[in-house]
Amino acid sequence: MANTRMPMAETKPVSPMAHGIAVFAGVIMIIAGAFQAVEGLAGIVNDQYLVVLENYFVAFDITLWGWLHLLVGVALAAIGIFLMRGQTWARVAGMIIAGISALLNFVWLPHSPWWSLLVIAIDILVIWALANYHREPAPQGTRAASS
Repeated sequence: MANTRMPMAETKPVSPMAHGIAVFAGVIMIIAGAFQAVEGLAGIVNDQYLVVLENYFVAFDITLWGWLHLLVGVALAAIGIFLMRGQTWARVAGMIIAGISALLNFVWLPHSPWWSLLVIAIDILVIWALANYHREPAPQGTRAASS
């Protein structure tokens, strides 16, 4: 009888550290997205509590920054949920939105330096974990040869 099995695509084995950090990345994306959404709401609702520096190279209104943070926060949380559900597209989307979040927080540094540095570090960790995580294909069950 001819061999009718399809060859499996070659994948690298999953590093336990990368797998653990990928799960951690999903959870952190959800939490960071929620925090970033709250930060965005603070900028939208009551922007007097945030410090605005004069002569900064990006002079947007704090309310606009609030909307940007809110949108990125919601996107981070949503992609984190899909990442935890095992969606493969969420890895690429997670890397993209984490990169956007890091850039957004880099520009946000003068307004909230410690928070921005923390979020940038978490975004870099998320990007590393999602870039190094290669899922091993599920083992296929063997069927007894029927004759």
